[in-house]
Order: sequence, then C-alpha cells, then structure tokens
Amino acid sequence: MLDKTNNTFKYDFKGLSMTTERTASMEDYLEAIAVLREEEVEVRVTQISKRLGVKKPSVTAALHKLSEDGLVKHRRYGHVELTGKGRKIAEEVMRRHEVLFRFLSEILGVDSDTAQEDACKVEHSLSPTSLERLAKFVEFVLTCPRGEPLWHKGFNYFVEHGERDQEIVANCLEKES
Repeated sequence: MLDKTNNTFKYDFKGLSMTTERTASMEDYLEAIAVLREEEVEVRVTQISKRLGVKKPSVTAALHKLSEDGLVKHRRYGHVELTGKGRKIAEEVMRRHEVLFRFLSEILGVDSDTAQEDACKVEHSLSPTSLERLAKFVEFVLTCPRGEPLWHKGFNYFVEHGERDQEIVANCLEKES
C-alpha cells in the first residue's frame, strides 16, 4: 500500500511476522534483478546499472540496502541473487507490470514502448484489490468466446476517428430495446 507521505509501500507477507517497507526504486531494483536472472546466468552490478539507466555506485548502494533487508545476496564485485523474500516481491512487481502492460497495450491500444514505460510507473501504486480486478477485466475481455467484444471495436473506432461508429451504436441500441 502506498504511503503518500514518504512514497513507500508496506508489504505484509503471509507467514512472516515482519513488515518491510520498500520504495518504488527498490522494487525496480528487485524487478530488474529478476528479469536479468531470467536472461543471464549471473546478474552483476554492471547489468543492473545498464538495465535501470543508473550509475554503478547507485546500484551498489541500493544492493547494500536490499541486502540489509534480507532481499538480496551480494558480495562486493560478485554476482547478485534474490533471496526468497526478494523473489516474492520481484514476482509480485512483475505480475503488476504484466497486467498493466496488457491492459494498456491490448485493451487500450497504447503502443508497446509507451505501455511498458507507463506500466513501470503505475505498477508501484496499484492496490492488490485494483490489480485483481484489472487482471480479471483483461482476462475477461481477451478471452471472450465470440472474439473481440462489440464495445471494444467501438472504442477502437472512437480512438481512431474521434467519434462513435454509428453502425455499432445502432447495433447497441437495437440490443437494448
């Protein structure tokens, strides 16, 4: 949950008695490590630095804090690993990102690069309740047994032309009567 006074998030892990506060930046580090781990054999400071577009000393400082919090294992000049707790947070951030990306790109039709960037920004402020509803909405729309829902076609037409497709409007009005 976002604490607007200091821009941190509180997680209450099932089965764990402690609550850990994370900033959006720290979540980005955990997510980057997880994604790089999927792509690489070993994750290093240089790779994290390139992925996030930050300087190596910033990465080192963040890793030190994450290590103190028990979220990563990192030895100076060595590779970086997520702990079980760190992996859990990274997977949740990645899930939020994926749901948002799919909503933006596949439902709203936002281009892929913009959808990735926006999902990255929004993923840190979405409540679990909103995330679940959004995930179900995306699944509901994208798995419609009749193909693309009529309202979605109408929305896409509206985005492209700035007005409603009169044929779709007539079809909608016909079904309501």
